[in-house]
Amino acid sequence: MIVVIDGPAGSGKSSTARAVAANLQIQFLDSGALYRVATLLYIDAQQEFTTFFDKLKESEISFYFKNEKFHAFLDGQEVSDEIRSMKVSQHVSEVASNPKVRAYVNDLMREVVKHDAYIADGRDLGTAVFPDADLKFFMVADLETRARRRFKEEKDKGSNVTLEEVKQNIAQRDQTDANRSSDPLRKADDAIEVDTSEMSFDDQVAFISKKVEELISSQSK
Repeated sequence: MIVVIDGPAGSGKSSTARAVAANLQIQFLDSGALYRVATLLYIDAQQEFTTFFDKLKESEISFYFKNEKFHAFLDGQEVSDEIRSMKVSQHVSEVASNPKVRAYVNDLMREVVKHDAYIADGRDLGTAVFPDADLKFFMVADLETRARRRFKEEKDKGSNVTLEEVKQNIAQRDQTDANRSSDPLRKADDAIEVDTSEMSFDDQVAFISKKVEELISSQSK
């Protein structure tokens, strides 16, 4: 079983998917984290794509979900915290918009969900990666709300970034994601839209958990 949550940066899809997975005791797949690991390689390659692709072929990206945290590894070394830095955020859309990178990450995700029940979050999961997903959600929120959420995350990590910098970064990512030539961000026709602008975190988790529970119940009959 695969349930997907798509949406723009800062809409709350990752934290919500993680909480739903923990509530229902299913696996969580953070597609954004995988693109962020790839972005670390891109930065290490001095932002030069030819060198980056060579590094990507030679490297191993692995992950697992445990104790409500998605653990990401690059060549056996955990990079879960490093991939959340603003340095990575500033380049992740550039990397994720590349068709070769998307094909690499998509293949990685399709292989892992063959075994077990998963909930995954991303930007094109319901339209491009898992068009036949058992259940699809599309989370949205206004730019100001998303920027405040991401700013709080950065401050909690001790970052010196400003709210305006975070807002500009998210706005730029919105534009890049929506206009990329390969699998642009858009709501799948059969996705349930969830506007989290005025919803509490507990409310959005409860709403999606209920829908997934109903799906699991119907499949077990």
